[in-house]
Amino acid sequence: MILDPITLEVLTEGLISVVREMRATVFRTARSVAIYEAKDFSCGLFDPASNVVAQSEDIGSHVVPLPWSVRSAMEQHGATLAPGDVILTNDPYRGGTHLNDVTVIYPVFADGRLIFFPAVREHWADVGGMVPGSMSGKATEIYQEGVRIPPIKIVEGGRINQAAIDLLLANMRVPDERLGDFHASLSACRTAERRIHELCRRYGVETLLAAIAQNMDRSEARMRAKIAALPDGEYYFEDYLETFQDGRLEPLLLPMKLTIAGDGMVADMTGASPQVPVPVNSTLAVSAGGVLIAVKSIFDPDAPLNQGSLRPIEVVAPPGTIVNVQAPAPAGSHGEIRKRVLAVMVGALAQVAPRLVAGDLCRTSFHNMIGGIHPRTGKEWVHYEWSAGGSGAFLEGDGPSAMATIDWGDLTTVQPTEVLETRMPLMIDFSLQATDSGGPGTTRGGLSMRRRLRLTSPRAAYSLLSDGAVLPAFGVLGGFAGAPVSSHVERDGVAEAFDMPGKVAGHPLRAGDAVVIRSAGGGGYGDPLERPLARVLDDLEQGYVSPESAHGDYGLVLAADGGIDVPASEAARAAIRAARVTLAVVEGADCYEAGSVSRRRICRINPASARDAGLRADDIVELMSPTAAPLRAWVVLDPAVGAGTLPLDALGRRVIQAALGARVHVRLLARGLLSASALRREAAE
Repeated sequence: MILDPITLEVLTEGLISVVREMRATVFRTARSVAIYEAKDFSCGLFDPASNVVAQSEDIGSHVVPLPWSVRSAMEQHGATLAPGDVILTNDPYRGGTHLNDVTVIYPVFADGRLIFFPAVREHWADVGGMVPGSMSGKATEIYQEGVRIPPIKIVEGGRINQAAIDLLLANMRVPDERLGDFHASLSACRTAERRIHELCRRYGVETLLAAIAQNMDRSEARMRAKIAALPDGEYYFEDYLETFQDGRLEPLLLPMKLTIAGDGMVADMTGASPQVPVPVNSTLAVSAGGVLIAVKSIFDPDAPLNQGSLRPIEVVAPPGTIVNVQAPAPAGSHGEIRKRVLAVMVGALAQVAPRLVAGDLCRTSFHNMIGGIHPRTGKEWVHYEWSAGGSGAFLEGDGPSAMATIDWGDLTTVQPTEVLETRMPLMIDFSLQATDSGGPGTTRGGLSMRRRLRLTSPRAAYSLLSDGAVLPAFGVLGGFAGAPVSSHVERDGVAEAFDMPGKVAGHPLRAGDAVVIRSAGGGGYGDPLERPLARVLDDLEQGYVSPESAHGDYGLVLAADGGIDVPASEAARAAIRAARVTLAVVEGADCYEAGSVSRRRICRINPASARDAGLRADDIVELMSPTAAPLRAWVVLDPAVGAGTLPLDALGRRVIQAALGARVHVRLLARGLLSASALRREAAE
């Protein structure tokens, strides 16, 4: 059946409207702040084959992985599903994201057959585990991250399985909130069921299903046309996640080989580091979701999302690696893996479509949790804070500051002070954009957010699960990196940092202690020395950059009247450009070095060249590219390397698009051999 364009659009928008009404139901009936204020939930419609049929302003990081959960539910219960059944799950290994994202899947029948699954994925602020908020930066196995729920029939034949509900809530903090959030999901799905039946009565089941098939086919055709317009070839990029072994940074490699052939694309992460017993792993659903979100956002951002857009893209993520974790390794770092997959996709696509990509976004979902016993009620409380970071700069403008990134949908990214202080024993001393946190560039990366949360109850515990505390968001096309995340506690006027940057588990707090957090900034786009001086002056006046950055990164020199001294600024820019250390690319090999769990790219440099550049052994550097994303590496001093040269293997040369003999700007990113004590000192400063 081929529908006319008007009927097709009416039914397409009708299904999206169903999802919007689901969202409104959750938003107005949920119990927890993370859902009704911050909107950390998503709704969607799926067909019996587990395809995304419709979504609205939902969180891409929820909806795009959801087909894996629906597929797992069908594998377990598909043969026995009947009207009145409802499935509940949060199992990362069976299509979930992390344990906090609890999903309700609701089968809808018409004319005696299954036609739809409305589904709601909510972030429950606590699902048990070793710390309030469930996400520990030091978990070694999934059992420490909370209650794991395989796909179970939580409602069967219209009757709630009360024993299962009681068992689950007995293992979660703040159970009354969890129960309220569950019923909000259930109500949203029942709302969707009513609206779907209305559409079926008005247009007929066959017409509705034909519209879905036709809509997915045209979405697929549109995406294939976008991919077909790209040059065929293989494009490679690599990035890292952070672990710490014996107090030292051990970076985990995440490579991306992107193959474009005709109207299809293969994203291959073969070579990713093996999974580790720390929360730096995530699931195939999450990793594939990162690939699909990147492609959809870059090439076809305007059209509504459905499974058709995703059909031309194949994802390869080997099991047992950080991008396809297997039991019982922890899986809480879904936001960190997803954002890093987005990053390597951006890095690869910068080589093929540089005008369409942006600088790297803020590296991490930055999960901050504080919880304890409320002195007024005597009950447990949990606050989940994710101060938004900066997005990457792009060709047309600066990256958005402290706003939802492309994988976050319409998530509220600055939680309201009034609500937090009313519901939690916390005082929010300040919330502001962090000066100099956006990566310098022709267009500047978005600024991150700083927030100070002061405890007013006698005791609580603070946990943090994040990444990007050492390796910040990279820029593209010569843009510089943004600021890394940071977190510390202020007690009696003294700043106390943590033993592992970005990873904290149940740090004890007492009344008057303040947790000071700073999310990550976005990467810049283009050489900072090409940014119009008037825009640099405006950034300075607005407090977005400091006087030191305005001069040192952008070459701005002020006249006596506070305006721009153009000749002096141009001279300053010429001096900055001349002072950049560049090395001539020569043939190189042996480019990776393995640690206890890591695999990092090394950059061999003659000791004399390193002295000239102010570099030391094990420093982390960026090999900058004016036409692509930078390559990151660790310095190894090697007298056998010719002075003034940079040995680089063929793969590395492809990443930065540098031919043999080309001169490459080698830029210090972070000092190496970072012990935990050194990192604590840096964080406190």
